[in-house]
Amino acid sequence: MRRRLSLLVLAATASLVLPAAARQASAQAPEEARHCPAAPLGDPLARPGWNGWGVDVVNSRFQPAAGALTAGTVSRLELKWALGFPAQEFAAGQPSVVGGRIYLGTGPGAVYAFDAQSGCIHWRFPTHHVVRTSVSIGRLPGSPARDAAFFGDLQANVYAVDAETGTHLWTKRLDLHPQARITGAPTFFDGRLYVPVSSLEEAVASSPTYECCTFRGQVWALDAATGQEIWRTYTIESPAVATKKNARGVQQWGPAGAAVWNAPTIDARRGVLYIGTGDGYTAPAASTTDAIIALDLKTGKKVWVNQLTPNDAWIGGCDDASKRSLNCPDVVGPDFDFGQSPILRDLPDGRSLLVVGQKSGIGWALDPDRQGAIVWQERAGKGSLRGGMLFGSAADAAQVYFAVSDVPSGPADAGGLAAVTMATGTRAWFTRPPPVPCDTDDTTRCLQAQAAAISAIPGVVFSGATNGILRAYSTVDGTILWEHDTARAYTTVNGLPARGGRLYGPGPVIVDGALYMTSGYADTKGGKPGNVLLAFGVGSGPAK
Repeated sequence: MRRRLSLLVLAATASLVLPAAARQASAQAPEEARHCPAAPLGDPLARPGWNGWGVDVVNSRFQPAAGALTAGTVSRLELKWALGFPAQEFAAGQPSVVGGRIYLGTGPGAVYAFDAQSGCIHWRFPTHHVVRTSVSIGRLPGSPARDAAFFGDLQANVYAVDAETGTHLWTKRLDLHPQARITGAPTFFDGRLYVPVSSLEEAVASSPTYECCTFRGQVWALDAATGQEIWRTYTIESPAVATKKNARGVQQWGPAGAAVWNAPTIDARRGVLYIGTGDGYTAPAASTTDAIIALDLKTGKKVWVNQLTPNDAWIGGCDDASKRSLNCPDVVGPDFDFGQSPILRDLPDGRSLLVVGQKSGIGWALDPDRQGAIVWQERAGKGSLRGGMLFGSAADAAQVYFAVSDVPSGPADAGGLAAVTMATGTRAWFTRPPPVPCDTDDTTRCLQAQAAAISAIPGVVFSGATNGILRAYSTVDGTILWEHDTARAYTTVNGLPARGGRLYGPGPVIVDGALYMTSGYADTKGGKPGNVLLAFGVGSGPAK
């Protein structure tokens, strides 16, 4: 899966940047002058924000509290400030904005709290490895009140720090498997932290000397105050056992896979959480791969499983039949993971739906009251191991929006944004990205795959493309209302050189009239690197 190959590069890049002590010094030195004046955080949850991956625990990626930013004013969006990150060439994290502060993980291994108005720094917390997850803020029990920031890294560590001061509270390593990662944001709910675990094993498994494969996807429930385990659930119940040997005599194992790449979705009324799983690494693929799974919030017990693509066993190095890895399954699957968080939505008639996009290019609606039974399905894209739908869809009360990647289709057919009527599954509209000039020396410029997570406010959907262009679309008919090319150099408020690049992974975050996003997500297959955080606001000029 493309996102996993990207993560492999992120992990390798981070480990080569600088030793930890030098990395901390290089990150802090140019920023000392940018520290904010001391100010209390107050109650960060008392005002509108974007908390964690999906703005809310149902992962809707829909912001009703958009303030001055509306369908009528979106054409006046303008850049207010830019902030550069030191010693890195990728911006893979999505901001969380809570209590007037921006919480964001960065490539060299740190999490920051910035002021949302100016970009000055409240605190910096060094981490063991790259933090790609969003940061979730939650109030801990006890008196006086204390709010914590939770996040995970690419070494399967999960952290809690004081949201006001950045003081370390606890750290817990969830899985000792060398390829285990936390890529989906932890979800805080009712004093507990629900943490997904994924892995890069299917990427390293392409080596013929690797004993493929032993990783199993997981979800952990932790006491948010202490980090103590309450329960853990493996997506594949039985640990891997020795199976056969490959043509070089290297031992093989299975079953493995079903990684959880996405932030868990909370259903408080039914007392469950929902996750999507990835493909299997070994054949036969487990029945919990490429599935939507409901887990009991209290115990972690599986309530139901709906596998939407069976027999999907895939690892890296299996795409070219002429030089396939010796570890490839006999029948190679399509790699149709669920990389997105399921979105829980209630309909006016009292029904509820789980809606989610898949790398197959199909958007699904499932019934949480009937064991995840399919209510409707709508093909928005062609689908492939590079998408289909990758990082995140969005849904308001009436429609769900699916952004399409479809990189293999090339510049003429990659990309697109679909709106589907929630209640019926009927497509309302589909808008392709307008063509842009194609530089023969840089074909990434004219390829406009829309793999990044999307975000919505009343009347507007925002979707970024791999060439760095962010666009705003009308929810009524898909008309493009505004666009901004992020792939350029910026003058930054902290004086560091910075530029934007590829939009791939994190999506825009909207809070109280402002829009925040990172730009620059490089990987092995191209794509412009970048190291910038951008803040936009509604200007005072006339509508464009």
